[in-house]
Amino acid sequence: MNLKNKRKLAARALGVGANRVKFDPNYLEDVEDAITRADMRSLLTARTILIKSIKGTSRGRARIKHAKGKKRGKGKGSKEGKKSARQGKKELWVTKVRAYRRYLKVLKDRKEISNKVFWSLYRRIKGGQVRSLAHLRMLVDEEKRRRQQ
Repeated sequence: MNLKNKRKLAARALGVGANRVKFDPNYLEDVEDAITRADMRSLLTARTILIKSIKGTSRGRARIKHAKGKKRGKGKGSKEGKKSARQGKKELWVTKVRAYRRYLKVLKDRKEISNKVFWSLYRRIKGGQVRSLAHLRMLVDEEKRRRQQ
């Protein structure tokens, strides 16, 4: 029996390619009797028609190769251009300022510095007068000493 047209009909009804449609050899008579798309769908639910899964290209090797590529050439000698070419100056500034402000907020919450001192240091940070976290600590100590006198 020639089931070529039935295969095409099933493929159209089920939205797959004709090569992916497979009929169960034990129920070929049922397939031959099916003439509508609804019949084909009911045969699919009855597991008389099976749909083969798609054979794709495996990305396993590609993933390994990509990981190796990312691993190589990261050392000091392989880097070209300025430091700011890899991380922008603004990004660097933002991370530093956020750290300083976080530290100030902690000190204020602990009541180690007053609100007045907090805002004076906050403005200094914004103005770029603070070089590092160590410098900020030094400035905090100076402010504390100044307030005590």
